[in-house]
This record gives sequence, structure tokens and C-alpha cells, in this order.
Amino acid sequence: MSASYLIPAEPVRTEIVIKKSRFISTAQLATSVQEARAVIAGARAEMPDANHHVYAFRVGFGKTVTEGMSDDGEPTGTSGPPTLAVVRGSAVGDIALVTARYFGGAKLGTGGLVRAYTESAQAALSMLKTELKVEKRVLGLEMPYSLYNIVKRLIATYRGEIQEEEFAVQVLIIARFAVDDLAAFSAELQERSSAQVSLVNLSEL
Repeated sequence: MSASYLIPAEPVRTEIVIKKSRFISTAQLATSVQEARAVIAGARAEMPDANHHVYAFRVGFGKTVTEGMSDDGEPTGTSGPPTLAVVRGSAVGDIALVTARYFGGAKLGTGGLVRAYTESAQAALSMLKTELKVEKRVLGLEMPYSLYNIVKRLIATYRGEIQEEEFAVQVLIIARFAVDDLAAFSAELQERSSAQVSLVNLSEL
């Protein structure tokens, strides 16, 4: 399975009006739960007079995802869950979506609220510009000096980014790779070096 997924490229804000209630949705990048909380806090600070600030977020994507949501005072299940359902169905990860509601005087009922928050979230995501996020890993590669040039060429071939080099008894290169390129790089590296290069996944240390 690919380790790449779509993420928000820039913040977006949309507004819809249903029975005089205004629903203002903000969607933007959140690469951690802390960033998602900051997006929610920012919406509250920007629109402090809104009656509700309903939110949903997804940090990560696929099997490694952390989700959160809140009805923020709306009847249970009428706003947070439908907002999260829209976010889940968008194929976008690392996203926080907040909908501020300004009550217009007419009650919408539970079904009406579900539809309103769903439509508001859908409106924001329909305008959202996305970009591809490529998951990466940092590797440490230790080798004899005789293999230095061969390894550097292989790193370039597999689109690796060299971050640091250290020359001691052996050469140490610290480089970053897209996860999707790692298996092929490692296989060719071991073949070309006769397994003389030590690999350490520094991302997990």
C-alpha cells in the first residue's frame, strides 16, 4: 500500500445559510492533534460570538490515523459525527474542519442539523485545494570509504536527500527517502555493496 496521501494545500472557508442560520466552515492542514486543536482554537477566537463550533479532524491516513470530533452543544450526534463522516469520505488526511454556527432563530430539528452540517462540510471540502504528501524515513548508512561514491549515486537514483555526512573510521551518511522507494533502494544497495553497508532506520529511534 502506498504511503502517500492527499493533504490540504491551503486553508479554505465557506459559508452556507439554512433557515437564517449561518454555517461557516474552515478546513486546513493539521499534521498532529496539537495542530488540530490549534485550528479549532483559532476558529473560536476568530468567531467568538458563534453559538457552536463543531469540529472533526483526521491526523494521518489509512491505518495510522487519529480522529476527533465534537457536537459542541448541538444535540448529540447531529453535527460532529456527520462532519467526521464527510471528512472520512474525502480521501484527505492531516485535516481539521471546524463549522461555526450562528443561530438564525428557527430550529432545524435533528435531521435538519445533520443535513446542514453535512452540507457545510461538503461545501468546504469541494473548495479545498490539495497536494500529495509523501511519507519519508530517515536512514543512517555506514560503509567503507571504497563504497562511498557508489552509495551516493544510488541515493540520488532513488531520490534520497542527504542530510549529513561524517568521515571517521568508516563513512556515515544520513539520508531521507520516500517510504515507497525504500524496498527497492535497500535491495539494490545490498546487491551492489555485497551487503557491506549497515542500514539503521533513524526515524524509529
